[in-house]
Amino acid sequence: MNLNLNNTGIFHASICPACGYSASQTLLEDNQPLATLGWSKSADEAKAMKKLPLNYVRCVDCGHIYNLSFDYGDVPYYDHPNLMFNKGTLWSSFIQEIRSKLAALLPDNPTIVEIGYGDGSFLTALTQVIYNGKFIGFDPHGAQLESDDIQFYSRLFIPMSDFESLKPDLIISRHVLEHLTNPLEFLQSLALASTISGHSTIAYFEVPCVDRLLETGRTVDLYYEHGSQFTSHSFSRMLDKAGVQLRETGHGYDREVIWGIVSITPQARHQEIIADSAGYQQKTKQALSAIKGQLSDLLDSGKTIGVWGGTGKSAAFINRYALDAKRFPIVVDSDRYKVGFHVPGTGQRILFRDELKVNPVDIIIIPPQWRANDIWLEITREGIQCEKILIEHDGMLVDFNSEVHPYQAKLSEQ
Repeated sequence: MNLNLNNTGIFHASICPACGYSASQTLLEDNQPLATLGWSKSADEAKAMKKLPLNYVRCVDCGHIYNLSFDYGDVPYYDHPNLMFNKGTLWSSFIQEIRSKLAALLPDNPTIVEIGYGDGSFLTALTQVIYNGKFIGFDPHGAQLESDDIQFYSRLFIPMSDFESLKPDLIISRHVLEHLTNPLEFLQSLALASTISGHSTIAYFEVPCVDRLLETGRTVDLYYEHGSQFTSHSFSRMLDKAGVQLRETGHGYDREVIWGIVSITPQARHQEIIADSAGYQQKTKQALSAIKGQLSDLLDSGKTIGVWGGTGKSAAFINRYALDAKRFPIVVDSDRYKVGFHVPGTGQRILFRDELKVNPVDIIIIPPQWRANDIWLEITREGIQCEKILIEHDGMLVDFNSEVHPYQAKLSEQ
């Protein structure tokens, strides 16, 4: 396919909310008032409604369509909840088909959670085909409902806490993702909640499908409340990126809707990374206390200390372990360009390394371990004297020359 680059429009560096790709192309620009929530009580009020920017772009990788200018705060769901009309004959037939499909997947006495229950009709209908179960709906802007069979919560579903406490067998989210600023992030949070809780579930997601928008050139789908518009491909790519396992996907209502059933299960790779990161965090907390203690002990013993390096990793070390200018005034560097400047955050004036020839110190600390060999060779070559050279390793300050670490000194320059 030969592409005429003069007619391809404007490109943007923006993050796709469906797949995370960082480039998009302008698709449609306009300004319109709220379309589904603008319930004006008079003609004058309707005419005076604020117009909001439709800056729709399309991801050049997955084809997802989204409004670059969408701001969730401009959508007043708290005034008029966005409740779908669910009584059409064909629509009702589609919903009945989905209910039966989901019911067949569930164990006895399941826990079912709907995120964004709207008018509550879908959950209510499920109670008619699943007689023993726990039914729970979350929607901060849904209809105010009371039921003996369903628990309705007028709040957001919080994956990290609600997933663990409820341990759902089925999560339902119908016509919610297109309203979110970052639907992929939401799905990934569900996957993470499964990993952390160790609980698996089935989930059903349903969104409008705009394949025909592109086929026919229609524009009515592009209104402000729907910040995201899913094509069949972008919906599938989002599920693929979400860390879930696709069981089944399909279209409904004459291809105007796309849905997917997925399994959300704990991910071994995520569990490994989480455990590894938690271990690192604990180790660094212990190191913070241990190394500060070592530094205090050195000062209490009367040792003079110099730090080699005043910026970058050395500045990070100086700040993390609180090497203030009063107690640790000597900071040197091999780079003459840095001499005369001051350490970020603590203020020591950076001296040239030859200062240690004139005013030697007992201990030299080299924070950038990866450069320790080079600096040790420089110290040796320049005849700079000290009792010890210390580096940080495995949560402690260790002797560079006599203790075991992965940055062992070379005996001579290569």
